[in-house]
Amino acid sequence: MRIKSIFKSQARFVFKITISLTRKMHIFEPQARYVSEKVILLEVKVVEKFVPDKLLLFFLNTLDKRVPPEAIDVVIDEVDKLVPNKVRTSLITTADEYIPDTVANSRKISTVVAGVGKYVPDKVIPTESLDNWSNIKMKFHIPTLLSKRRRASRGD
Repeated sequence: MRIKSIFKSQARFVFKITISLTRKMHIFEPQARYVSEKVILLEVKVVEKFVPDKLLLFFLNTLDKRVPPEAIDVVIDEVDKLVPNKVRTSLITTADEYIPDTVANSRKISTVVAGVGKYVPDKVIPTESLDNWSNIKMKFHIPTLLSKRRRASRGD
């Protein structure tokens, strides 16, 4: 239970800051699209060139093996409670529309997005952005992963 309370307070702090920033971003939409594409492409080039495969595998394995499922469930629950559907919809739409296909072609970036994205359950995706979420899942080859809590409740 102590782990849950630690992650809950940290998640609330991060989400409150993120929500306040995303509400102000609609002012800069045309410039944001251009800048985001250029910045994302630069980040992809840096990751492809300078980040070794072993480092990415280490972090993904740490997420899969060392982070307790309760911590992941707490983060998911906090996102569901604190981030409004409108903000989640705009984030998913932005990710679907702004991220160029060249990013999806990057093996390392796709691996990281798929490694983290598999923990996002469909219950936190707003219904109006299900099509965009399925596009993102196809673009980055994100598998569907059932959380251990849901598997235990079903008796699997």
